[in-house]
Amino acid sequence: MNDKIKEFFIITLGFILVSIAVQYFYVPNNISGGGITGIAMVINYYIPSIPMGLLMIIMNIILFIVAFFVVGGNFGGKTLYAAFGLSFSMWIIERFLKPHALTTDPMLAAVIGTTMLGIGLGIVFSQNASTGGTDILAKILNKFFHWDMGRCMQSVDIIVVILCAMAFGISKGLYAVVCVMLNGIIIDKVIEGFNSAKAVAVFTNKSDVIKSYIINQVNRGCTVFEGKGGYTNEEKKVIYCVMDRTQLIKLRAYIKLVDKDAFIIVSEAHEVLGQGFKDIHN
Repeated sequence: MNDKIKEFFIITLGFILVSIAVQYFYVPNNISGGGITGIAMVINYYIPSIPMGLLMIIMNIILFIVAFFVVGGNFGGKTLYAAFGLSFSMWIIERFLKPHALTTDPMLAAVIGTTMLGIGLGIVFSQNASTGGTDILAKILNKFFHWDMGRCMQSVDIIVVILCAMAFGISKGLYAVVCVMLNGIIIDKVIEGFNSAKAVAVFTNKSDVIKSYIINQVNRGCTVFEGKGGYTNEEKKVIYCVMDRTQLIKLRAYIKLVDKDAFIIVSEAHEVLGQGFKDIHN
């Protein structure tokens, strides 16, 4: 139960960051970051009497209904919560906080807004949820045109960028292109940050003590392989384990004390599934 509460708390933090980015950086500067928020911005530009948050709620309802019949109802409670939570939080900001531009420099607005947007979306995606909108449109395109999902999402964003350019001018359309490209990079980095760990291979003659330290002090499991030096033909044990950065610092300091001749390889593990890490069934 506590894990579920934590997941929804993190998702809430994510879509609030997205709301702030859109309302305080994108909308006042007529810059679109793609997706359903970009479509809502364009419609709001032509029909300002309809709040963006309300537009997003209406579009999400329509898209979820259409997608339910076209591609099936495999969206999940977390995605429904994130999609409508984002729409509702944007409506709250519009209705009660009267948002204004925190900067009128379009480049600053694009960079800072997209950084905040990407972090927020990355946080939501890291919890196996999404904010709906673009994902649903991409799934519908995938159903009818049989394109891969990446191509479908790019196609949706391209359409939004074109609409943005038509509504706000070519210059703002080009800013939208920058936002879409930067957003993808930031989302990937945030997700990697949530899921990444260090993969460590230790070549040593003191495998027993190092293995014991990893299990009992670092609180991680490990696998021990038999190895042989290619130059010396000496038998060596290879200990392989995955851990976080703090645990690696402890292990490295210990190995330095017990086996100065050890050989250590450390690499990034961008996603780790299984016991002690991300649930393999999610």
